[in-house]
Amino acid sequence: MTFKPLLALSAAALALSTVAASADGAQATKQNDLLNATLWMQQSVEHAAVSRGLFDLAKLRLDQALADKGWTATPDKEGKGYQDKPVAIITDLDETVLDNSNYEASLIARGTSFSSKEWTDYVKSETTKAMPGALDFLKYADSKGVKIFYISNRTKDEEPATRENMKKLGFPMGGNVDTVLTKKEKPDWGSAKENRIASVAKDYRVVLLMGDNLGDFSDSAKGSVDARHAFLEKTKGNWGKDWIMFPNPEYGSWESAAFGGDWSKSSDQRRKEKIGGLKTWSAAPSN
Repeated sequence: MTFKPLLALSAAALALSTVAASADGAQATKQNDLLNATLWMQQSVEHAAVSRGLFDLAKLRLDQALADKGWTATPDKEGKGYQDKPVAIITDLDETVLDNSNYEASLIARGTSFSSKEWTDYVKSETTKAMPGALDFLKYADSKGVKIFYISNRTKDEEPATRENMKKLGFPMGGNVDTVLTKKEKPDWGSAKENRIASVAKDYRVVLLMGDNLGDFSDSAKGSVDARHAFLEKTKGNWGKDWIMFPNPEYGSWESAAFGGDWSKSSDQRRKEKIGGLKTWSAAPSN
């Protein structure tokens, strides 16, 4: 057996690594689609200002709802006599009132991608923080006697650690009422959230829905890009009134809609289809 092929391969590998290094000798930085989004959510004044402003809007809308017994965010799910039911708001957790950007940052730093097993490990680390303005608003709502329900696609197995993390942060937890409604907590509670929203509306007048993803408001989130925009137009009277959307440029159904929701496609193919969906400006030809 000769070692020449191995030596040749080693030399080739060395040459490639040398090419990958920049002129000053530093190794090239691997690119990641999450970088700008996560940097914006972690460090920008702009994100903190938007988050606080939306919670201030939620407070204004809550006060209006408390003064108006006919106010409901879920008219299609309310039964007769809903006006006299106790008042509740429903909010998503992740990237709405909970900030998981440290997890997304770890994916970028390590050059890896989302793993459901690792996500569970992250949840159990109880290192999630609160979004700017979230606690002030939720404590205000609680002080008004409003029940706060958290409808999350964190799983039933992740719920105990989620509750402990939230308690440490100071979130109102609902007393003797189960207000953390997680995926698979009941057999028919999957990723879609409308049945969980309906379960709250059965006993409460729901005056606000809050989330960072269309799926936090409607099961129509899984539609095409065009279908999602049609739903937006159909429900334009809700947004900013009894439905409050928070920005999340890191992930969500907006991203998967761009490649047909098919996560079996390679990352390169998904990126290609996302680029293909962009509405671009065409420069005028130069003379």
